[in-house]
Amino acid sequence: MDLYNDNERFISILSDYGFKVTFGNETDTRFLRRALQALMQSPVAIKTVEFIESEIPGLTKDSRSGVYDIACVDEAGNQFIVEMQLSKYPDFIQRMKFYSFYRLNTLVRKGKYKFEGLPKIYCIGILAFNIFPRIADYHNVATLKNEKGELIDDQTTFITIELAKFKKRLSSIQTDLDKLIYTMKTLHKATKPKQFPQFWSEEWLEAAIKELDTRAMTPEKRMAYEMTLSANALAIENENRKIQEAREAENLAVKAETVKNALQMGLTTDQSAKLASVTLEFVESVKQNLSSKEK
Repeated sequence: MDLYNDNERFISILSDYGFKVTFGNETDTRFLRRALQALMQSPVAIKTVEFIESEIPGLTKDSRSGVYDIACVDEAGNQFIVEMQLSKYPDFIQRMKFYSFYRLNTLVRKGKYKFEGLPKIYCIGILAFNIFPRIADYHNVATLKNEKGELIDDQTTFITIELAKFKKRLSSIQTDLDKLIYTMKTLHKATKPKQFPQFWSEEWLEAAIKELDTRAMTPEKRMAYEMTLSANALAIENENRKIQEAREAENLAVKAETVKNALQMGLTTDQSAKLASVTLEFVESVKQNLSSKEK
């Protein structure tokens, strides 16, 4: 999925930069508020949102830490965690549970371990790939229910969007949720005004699209965008290097095991080197390692 292309007019919302300047725009929350309302499918408009700490510190020396993509709270005290996942992540729902349970524990501690009056937590995951292969719907809302589907508790709600399952044509787009998903999937492919759907002129979407228009970027925003591109390129390079180093280490381990087995079978140093396609020096290092373990 190519989210950065110099030939495209609009930056993808799904990119790191695009997500930050739309969902994570702290100076203009019009898009975020309407998007959250659409994702919740709530008839009640969100009036204000305040961004809160998004980092989860490790509670003990060995416990896990983490960072939400976005964490915020609305005027009613509802807590929102929003995560974007573009790579395949079959266990994503477990990560959502980890984030939401940490948030719940934080709220309980602040209430001096009282459970009444707790605000609601909405843990939202937007995914490029499918994690629920047996579920056809692209939008799922999950709360705690019994085997009859009767609600037990909705203090914590998990909301997932699987973008790959969204197949609606422009002519059938009606709801804010569909407008949101359609925009996320297609904006970066649009180049000419005649390709723009009418609903892109709605205030909340127009505000987000303006942030993603490369032609309207100020020098400061252009610099921020270029820095994001540079950081992403470096991250990819580092990840590829780690993968290559892991492969090389695995290959050496296999060769070392082959040499060890050959030596234990009585083959000579030269025969062991030829069998494993390694140097004589490599075989000698394996022999020394075996000798040290036998002492």
